[in-house]
This record gives sequence, structure tokens and C-alpha cells, in this order.
Amino acid sequence: MPCELLVIVIAFAPLFSKPVFCHLQVLIQGAILAPSSRTVASALRVMGKSDEKNFQNYHRVLSRDEWSCLSAASILLKLLVKVFVPFGTIIIGMDDTIERRRGEKIKAKGIYRDPVRSSPSHFVKASGLRWLCLMLVVEVPFAKRVWALPFLSVLCPSERYDKERGVSHRKLTDRARQALLLIARWLTGRQIVVVADSSFAALDLLYSVKEKVTVVTRLRLDAALYQPVAERKKGQSGRPRKKGKRLPTLHQVSAHPKTTWERVSIPEWYGSREKEVEIASGTCVWHHIGKEAVPIRWVLIRDPQGKFETQALLCTKLEAEPKQIIGWFIKRWQLEVTFAESRRHLGIETQRQWSDKAIARSTPCLFGLYSIVTILAQELAQEKKLSLRTSSWYEKEEATFSDAIAAVRRYLWAAQHFQTSKNEAEMIKIPRAFMERLTDTLCYAA
Repeated sequence: MPCELLVIVIAFAPLFSKPVFCHLQVLIQGAILAPSSRTVASALRVMGKSDEKNFQNYHRVLSRDEWSCLSAASILLKLLVKVFVPFGTIIIGMDDTIERRRGEKIKAKGIYRDPVRSSPSHFVKASGLRWLCLMLVVEVPFAKRVWALPFLSVLCPSERYDKERGVSHRKLTDRARQALLLIARWLTGRQIVVVADSSFAALDLLYSVKEKVTVVTRLRLDAALYQPVAERKKGQSGRPRKKGKRLPTLHQVSAHPKTTWERVSIPEWYGSREKEVEIASGTCVWHHIGKEAVPIRWVLIRDPQGKFETQALLCTKLEAEPKQIIGWFIKRWQLEVTFAESRRHLGIETQRQWSDKAIARSTPCLFGLYSIVTILAQELAQEKKLSLRTSSWYEKEEATFSDAIAAVRRYLWAAQHFQTSKNEAEMIKIPRAFMERLTDTLCYAA
């Protein structure tokens, strides 16, 4: 393994025994170099191990060997923070995605709404595994834009699967609560902001994590909002109140003619363009019967041109500026970009593991590989070894993940000891076995 990649991978060495760690190095390089499906067999082929007699040992890295995905996620997060956010606020993106998998041996699968193919007027169902993914949202220097880098992926089995096993079903928000509290322990002393969509606008979740992290998400326009509770008088008896007087809903606030709107310019709106919007903001207590009350800052966003409907955001940090809250939430869109690029370039949904342990490990490893490739690409960019793929008909200004993984692949292939001829500087000597590997990989590329 080349030194630059080994320096990154060696951080995970304490989690594995020495033989397993050697197998892991082969699988990591094979997963990066493989052009199509990310099966163990394809990784071994591209690494020139088609004749390996003990190939089952590489399969057992995922299906049998003892190591912790959770500990690996902690190490990966700290690596990402060290490289990209050594100081300042850490922004964590949280969202769920469906991995389309079929077959009787995929026990944890369920039937879910397909968020990619569905629309407000068209509902599409998908069968597969549901994953809760948490990503570090940060500006990548060589790309000059914000990326979402995965570090923790949690399998959320279907309710039917839990019922068959005789265990209580944990909802998506329950697993999100556990993950966020865990991240807060990993990053003690750092300010953490979590951005998520409306699926995580749940009072139970917000109340459980509001002391540890700041959560920014969407808010329903008809949510029940109240004034804060007045201070209790000395000697006052009875159970403490959770909320004060009922306030108008945000739908009523947005339609009221006396509402004060402030026009602001958002520099990085969707599509990396500047956008002028009108905002109104305030603080209140969000409460629902049978739930705990949560103090929030709400932000109403209205488009002066009327191109999108008025929407509302909430933030559990009351002191946050409305413009800053919008800036945090806009970065959440990068999670969808990461999901799409992971499927396109890292073969998510092409792996073919069937055991429960391998299923629970393979997808988080592939998502984590996205972040490892980005770290290595950043190091290559600092050494001026990362170039953009341009042409006469397309001038590319910003690097994308396709450029990053291409640079890493080029670096790994070049590490196979090319030899330059002493007599002619333009001649390169390539070992026959290595040449056959390149040819075989190219011929069977999807």
C-alpha cells in the first residue's frame, strides 16, 4: 500500500488483528480501483489475486472477523475533523437513505417510500434496507465548495423484522438520538450543529439532544407554539408549567399584514448562486400534548418573486442569527449529492453479501470509503497531483468526486513500480502481469 494511503488506514489498525488488517488493506485498494460492482471478488480481481487459494479469508473480514464498525466511525470522524475542521463549529448532516436490495436472505429489508422517484403527486415504493447516515458537512479546499463526508451509517431494520425477532422496534428518531449523543461524546468540547430534514423535527429527539448539540431542521407552519413560562413566584405551589400563552401559528404569522419582513441576501443558495429572500424570526416554546416543551428560534423564509412557498426552520439555539440558521440548513443538500455520487462511483447497492453481519458492515464501509478517498485526494492536491478532467467542449472549474477518485486511482496504479527506460526518457517499462491486470480491468468495466 502506498505511504499516503497507509498513513490514513493505519489509524484503524488497533481494531483488527494483524492478518485481518493485511486483508483489509487489499480490500480497500480493490474497492477504490474496481470499476463496477463492489463485491469482494471484484476487489480481489483488480488487485491481481484471482488465483488466491484462501480467498474466503477476505470474505470473512466482513462476515466473521471481530471488529467494531462503531469504533471505526469514531476514528474516521476524528480524522476528518483533524484534516478539514481543526477548529470552529462542526456541522453534521443527518439523513436516511434506501439501499435497494432484494432476496430472501436480506432479512432486515422493508417497504419504504422512495424519496428519489416520488413527488408530491406521485408515490413510489421501494424494497430495501434503510440507513441512517451522518456526515461531516465541510468545505473541501481542493473542490472549493461544501461536501458531505460520511462517517457513521446505522442500519434501521423494518418493524416486521424486529417483530419476528421478538424485540421492540426503534424508530428512526430513536436511533438518531443515540447517534447524536454518541457523536457529542466523541467530540467533547466542540460546538456541534446538526442539520436535518423534517423527518427529524420530533419533540422527543430535540428535547433529548438540545443540551449537547444544536439542531436545525424544518418546522411545520401549523405547529403549536407558546410563550415561555413566567418565573414562579416565591412560595407558589403546584406542578411547574411547561408553556405559557398560545401564540399564532407560523401560517398565520406569514399571512398577517403587520408581520415585519427583512430582506437579506443568501450568498450560497441552492445551486451555489446568490438569492434574495425575505425572513421573519422569533423565539418561542414548541409543545405538544404528552411531549416535553422545547425552546426554539423559528425563521420564516419567503421568496419575493414567489418561486417557492413560504417555509419555516427551527433552531434549538435561541441566540443563533436567522441568516446563519439559513446558511447552516442550505448545506444539508450536499447529503443528497453524496448519496448520488456514492451510488455512481462507489457501487452502493452492487455489493452481494448475504450474512447479517456482512450486510451491516459492507454499506457503512463503502460510505466511509467516500471520506477516505476525499482525505487522500486532499493530500494529493497539496502535492499538486490532482488534476481536473477537461475537454475542448467542457471547461471544468471545480473538482468533483469523480476527479478525486480518478486522482486516487491514478496514484494507486502509479504505485505499481513503473520503470523508466534509461536510454529513452519517454519509454516506460511495465511488468507483464501488471499490464494484464490493467487490460482485464478495462475490458470488463461496466
